[in-house]
Amino acid sequence: MTAEDRGDLERELLTRLATGDRKSVATDMLAAYGPEIYAFLAALHRDESDAEEVFSRFGEALWQGLQRFEGQSSFRTFAYAIARRTSVRFRRDAARRRKREEELDSTELSGVMAEVRERTATYLRTTVRSRLAALRASLPEEDQELLMLRVDRKLPWEELAVVLRGEDEPPLSAEDKRREGARLRKKFQILKERLREMARREGLLDEDG
Repeated sequence: MTAEDRGDLERELLTRLATGDRKSVATDMLAAYGPEIYAFLAALHRDESDAEEVFSRFGEALWQGLQRFEGQSSFRTFAYAIARRTSVRFRRDAARRRKREEELDSTELSGVMAEVRERTATYLRTTVRSRLAALRASLPEEDQELLMLRVDRKLPWEELAVVLRGEDEPPLSAEDKRREGARLRKKFQILKERLREMARREGLLDEDG
């Protein structure tokens, strides 16, 4: 999806949500952003069954969260924030493999999610992880999240500040977003240098690389 296409989609979703059409907004969000969200969760959890469970919970959280969406971020950023928070809750849950007690209300929404899972999981199973990706996977989870969201998903710094915000923390003001975005940018530069040095030690880069 091009940036122009994404902009058109975001405007269309906002218009429809304003009319109360939450079902079609959730369905189109999953169709458009579901594959990259699922890939993000699969990279975080590195266990297909866990990734599927978190993605299912993400769908429920997205459905509920749209009731409170006020357009302070893009729908894409909003989806990533919900996905990350769902993942954090899942990782803290000692009974994470317990079956969900309630199913999604919308069979159409559930069908889109199943299609996304199957299509994306098939792609991920056929992808061989490079040695550099293995190095990245050895980093702490919060560093992996920052790398994936900035490098792989290209989220702007201020949107990253929103996505990486703790679930119980208050919303960020515009100035807070700028300040936190600057902090994340600095952390990202340090993290890149650390990864580069790790790659050199593994022989993946020459001394000038």
